[in-house]
Amino acid sequence: MKRDALKLAVLFVALFLPPVFGDAFYINVASQVLIAAIFAMSLNLLVGYGGMTSLGHAAYLGTSAYIVAFLTSGAGWGFAPAALVSILATTVMAACFGAIALRGFGISFLMITLALGQTIWGIAFRWSSVTGGDNGIAGVPRPKVFGASLAEPISFYIAISVLFLIAMFAMSAFTRSGLGVSLQGVRDQPRRMAILGHNVWLVKWITFVIAGFWGAVSGIAFIAYHGYIHPQSLALTNSAEVLLMVIAGGAGTLFGPVVGAIVVVVLKMIVSAYIVRWVTLLGITFIVIVMFLPEGLVPGIGRLYRRLLKRTPPIEKPEAETE
Repeated sequence: MKRDALKLAVLFVALFLPPVFGDAFYINVASQVLIAAIFAMSLNLLVGYGGMTSLGHAAYLGTSAYIVAFLTSGAGWGFAPAALVSILATTVMAACFGAIALRGFGISFLMITLALGQTIWGIAFRWSSVTGGDNGIAGVPRPKVFGASLAEPISFYIAISVLFLIAMFAMSAFTRSGLGVSLQGVRDQPRRMAILGHNVWLVKWITFVIAGFWGAVSGIAFIAYHGYIHPQSLALTNSAEVLLMVIAGGAGTLFGPVVGAIVVVVLKMIVSAYIVRWVTLLGITFIVIVMFLPEGLVPGIGRLYRRLLKRTPPIEKPEAETE
C-alpha cells in the first residue's frame, strides 16, 4: 500500500510538471504521452493481465477516431454524440473480434488479431469514399468541455489528464476486482480455473471487450488532439509500437505502460529532432531493457532497488549510556 501511495504521489507531481515548467511544445508532448498511456494501458489488460498478446490493437484506436472524424467533418455531427457512437460501435467491433480471436491460443491468437487488424487497415486504406483513402480525414475541430474550448495546449492537457486518471483508476479497479483476479488465474492456470468452475473463455472475452472499449477512448483522445486520422494509425507498426510500450514498461503492472509510453513518445517527439536514426536508438533501448530488465522498467527497477536495500547494512544505534 505504501508503494502504491508513493507511486501515485509521484504520478500527481509528474502531471503538474508540464504546465508549470514547460512551454507549449512540451505541454503538447505531455498530452501525447497521456494519450499513448491510455492506449498502452488498454492493451496491458490483454497482454499483462490476460496473457493474450495482440498485434491488432491499433484497430480500436483507428476505428474510433475514423468514426468521429467522419461524423463530425462529413455528417455535421457534434463531437460529443459522435464520440458516444464511436465508442459504442468500436466496443461492439471488439466484442465480435474477441469472439473470433479467442478461438485460438498463443501464436494462433496473435496471428488472428494481426489478420483482423490488417483487415481494418485495408478497409480504411481502400474505402476512400468514406475514409479518404491515403489522404485520411482532416479538419476535425477540437471539442468543448462544459463550454470551455480545448484549443489551447494547456486546456487540452488538463482535460486529457483528467481522462487519463479516470482510465487508470477504472482499469486498476478492474484488475483488483473478482473478475480481474479470475483473469490472472486464467492467465497462469487455465485448466485449474476451469476445473474450479470458472468460464475461462467468458473471462477472456469480457477482458477483450473492455480492452477494446479503452482503446476506443484513446482513439477519441487521439482525434481530439490531432484533428486528423490516417490509415497509418491502424497499421501493424502502430500495434507493434504500443505493444513495445507495454513490454518495455512492464506488462501486468499499473504504471508499466505509462513509463513505456513516456520512453517511446519522448524518443519519437524529442530525441528524433536531434538524432536522425531515432528508430535505431529505440531498438537499442528495447534490447537493453530486455537484456538487463526483462520484466520491464517498473518491476525491474523495483527489483534492483530492493536488492540494493538488502545489501545496505543497517545503521547501528548507539548503546544507551549507563551510569
